[in-house]
Amino acid sequence: MYKSILSALMVLGFSGTLQAAEADAGITEIISQQLMKVDARIPVESVTEAQMPGIYEVVLGTGEVLYADPKGEYFMLGQLYKLSDDKGFVNLTEARLNTQRVALIEGVDAKDRISFKPEGEVKATIAVFTDVDCPYCRKLHDEVPKLNAMGIQVDYLAFPRGGERSEAFTKMQSVWCSAPDQRAENLTKVKGGETITALACDSPVMDQFALGQKVGVTGTPALVFEDGSLVPGYMPAARLAQMLGLAQ
Repeated sequence: MYKSILSALMVLGFSGTLQAAEADAGITEIISQQLMKVDARIPVESVTEAQMPGIYEVVLGTGEVLYADPKGEYFMLGQLYKLSDDKGFVNLTEARLNTQRVALIEGVDAKDRISFKPEGEVKATIAVFTDVDCPYCRKLHDEVPKLNAMGIQVDYLAFPRGGERSEAFTKMQSVWCSAPDQRAENLTKVKGGETITALACDSPVMDQFALGQKVGVTGTPALVFEDGSLVPGYMPAARLAQMLGLAQ
């Protein structure tokens, strides 16, 4: 793993004046080359003009967003806001991250999710990164019937907090390696402390763990709404319905 981008930019800040890039090189190439001087492993995914004039938004493969001048001499890591007359301060960085999260979640195949669906109309869907041994994940799972009754579909994605060597990973591997029509039942059993048949396969568990890190998950449960908003931690069904605009 390369150094955190914050550490990298601190090095860049103290490295003195950088050599000017070639005049005919594109902005993306210039900024990418400047970052590579600090660490060649920094994965630049995209460079686009930010809403702030003269500033470019740089999205990294890790999901981080930073800002740079056209020459790649100055970098900012943090939140960019725009003052709106009717909305006050609008967080442009979070809006960009929301868009990115939507695309990443949509990229997960339906067969790799464990879904708990309402019997009737689906009014909203939330993606939940979960760890079967997490107490608050279990508490949230107890709320799933209430969420379904309000028309909210819950799509579970795996996030074993201890990684591939954890006990949670072994349990979740067994769940995701179950027959598709048994996964929801097995997930409920494991969250309830029951033991299921140990299974191993080429599962998506660690891919989803990596995806969670990319969308900004640092603990479980972590919920991603359809607009890309990331909501950390447990919330009761009634509160979630209110946040989704479904409260009666």
